[in-house]
Amino acid sequence: MKLKNITSILSFILFLSNNVFAQEMILNKMNSSIKWAGKEITTKTHYGSLKFKEGKISMKGEKIISGTFIVDMKSINCQDLSGKSKNYLESHLKSEDFFWVDNYPEASLTIKNSVLMNDGNYLAEGDIIIKGITQPISFNISIQNNEGKAKLIFDRTKHNVTYRSGNFFQNLGDKLIYDDIEIEAQLTFN
Repeated sequence: MKLKNITSILSFILFLSNNVFAQEMILNKMNSSIKWAGKEITTKTHYGSLKFKEGKISMKGEKIISGTFIVDMKSINCQDLSGKSKNYLESHLKSEDFFWVDNYPEASLTIKNSVLMNDGNYLAEGDIIIKGITQPISFNISIQNNEGKAKLIFDRTKHNVTYRSGNFFQNLGDKLIYDDIEIEAQLTFN
């Protein structure tokens, strides 16, 4: 009789932990990666990587209820160039013209809500903070076991990154840089 009561209590606790309490998944930053891409009007694309400082997602059952990711903006790496061109572009992206990493060394993404679209694929809503400016964002993220992928696009000009933007400068010709920056993240959780 006592064993039956203990089994019932343990079953109830397991039910509660799976359905009431959130499960926190901590990002393994060493096994996770961020790829970025920006395009010029000439169809030239620059791309590279960034590093995570930290991250976590909270799940409740089959739903992402919250999450936070912090990115080291000083880790901007250009992968489509080499030598002096690579060094120049990385320095320029880190400068006041672009992301001003000396004043804003971190960027962050916060998940506030999500909708399960299908098996492990979510439409997430939250905020992205770049150069101290917060903007709402919606993006796709998938989580399967301890692995995930996220894709998002943000408008750099909404974060005061206006260098060679057609919305702020005229007559740029083939020097125009598109405002949208594409981000793809590969996520591994502990």
